[in-house]
Amino acid sequence: MLEGVLLGLETALSFKNLLLVVAGCLIGTLIGMLPGLGPMSIIAIMIPVAITLGDPSAALILLAGVYYGAIFGGSTSSILINAPGVAGTVATSFDGYPMARQGKAGKALTIAAVSSFSGGTVGAILLMGFAPILSSVALLFHSAEYFAMMVVGLSAIAAFAGTGKVTKALMMTIIGLILATVGESALFNAPRFTMGLTDLQSGFSFITLAMALFALPEALYLVLDPKRAESSGDNEAIKDLRITRSEARTIAPVVARQSVQGFLIGVMPGAGATLASFLGYAVERNIAKGEEQEEFGKGSIKGLAAPETANNAACTGSFVPLLTLGIPGSGTTAILLGALIALNVNPGPRLMVDNPSVFWSVIISMYIGNAVLLILNLPLIPYIARLLTVPRNYLIPFILFFTMVGAYIGQNNATELLLLVGLGVCATILRFADYPLPPLLIGFILGGMMENNFARSVNLTDGVAFMYERPMTLCLLIFGLLLIFVPAYRRRRAKALQQGVALGD
Repeated sequence: MLEGVLLGLETALSFKNLLLVVAGCLIGTLIGMLPGLGPMSIIAIMIPVAITLGDPSAALILLAGVYYGAIFGGSTSSILINAPGVAGTVATSFDGYPMARQGKAGKALTIAAVSSFSGGTVGAILLMGFAPILSSVALLFHSAEYFAMMVVGLSAIAAFAGTGKVTKALMMTIIGLILATVGESALFNAPRFTMGLTDLQSGFSFITLAMALFALPEALYLVLDPKRAESSGDNEAIKDLRITRSEARTIAPVVARQSVQGFLIGVMPGAGATLASFLGYAVERNIAKGEEQEEFGKGSIKGLAAPETANNAACTGSFVPLLTLGIPGSGTTAILLGALIALNVNPGPRLMVDNPSVFWSVIISMYIGNAVLLILNLPLIPYIARLLTVPRNYLIPFILFFTMVGAYIGQNNATELLLLVGLGVCATILRFADYPLPPLLIGFILGGMMENNFARSVNLTDGVAFMYERPMTLCLLIFGLLLIFVPAYRRRRAKALQQGVALGD
């Protein structure tokens, strides 16, 4: 491994590759800031550029920089305008945007940047030390285990429901699962619930639904509430970028836990940064106590640090199955796999032997890339956060513009604009009725994957016996049940204690 690290340092620290790291991170960050333009789009566009470089190491360093740069930069639009165009930064908006509304945009962006840097760096260290071992663990996961993982993700709905909102969160999750069934299934080549509309055969677009649930209702809120529209950012608050010692002590254990958890989730093919960020948020909320738990969704620094750490660690972890098994862990890494094949590099167990410079230079470039991202983003935070000093009613046209463009680019279909408006109006009504919207998006994202893996498992075992015959599947399902019942037990116990104190008084 020492020889591999030295070879990686020699390759990654060449002047050409250093420039490519910086260029990839910068491009990825800028693209990630724009709602609707995720890493998949820009990587697909840049593959021809990468191939012209000729050197597989240089090409993958550039594309990898774009990948985790986009995830890193995606937090900006989530925090400032509540428009998460990248799936992996949806959970960031749950507490990041409330912090921005409280005049803490600068602090929120700083916490996001530091958490992302920490998660990515720890992930790179774990990738270097445990990639060969973890690749064999990833092979143990089959359709049954992936189905159980999706159940665990859906069980986390309690983390997105405030006090007394568990029933509402459950209803929103079911609606999300229903929306996920629209269109053709991966297993059945027949349209479902499309109402005869050919534009719905591929189902609802994630970008359209995310914009309709978060960005468009915010714009409508600004129109319907003049006082909210008049509020603007506080110049003094924007200058407050420092994380205090007490805040650092608060988020340090969160960053440590989610760096490891996010990386391990990223290792599993098909899981990715989105599931890692949701589970990271859910775990931290469920283990929080008392007033800290009530702060989640209202501007909690733990609620911001958890998904930002987890999604960047998962991005790094997703390179384990890609490089060691040749299995893409997400849509983005599938595009990276295509780029490697186009460069005559065959990822798999022999990559470390046949092309050690590719394997180790990518890992070393991740260390460098995370440092570059932090250096690029921290000085820009005061200027980025000044977006909130613009009167909110002037921001409405920009929010609507990026929302419309993001939805249209996702499918290149004008029907998406009609769906955006319809879903956005419904989401606004639900928001007025105090229904939590994140569970709906979780149900939509995980619903399709859960259905496909469940169908494969049933076909392989001729029934549902896989749920108790496979030990790993059974353990994951039990963990999912604990995520549902433990918070309910804690709430009931706290209520009983309060009643006991009241009777004592």
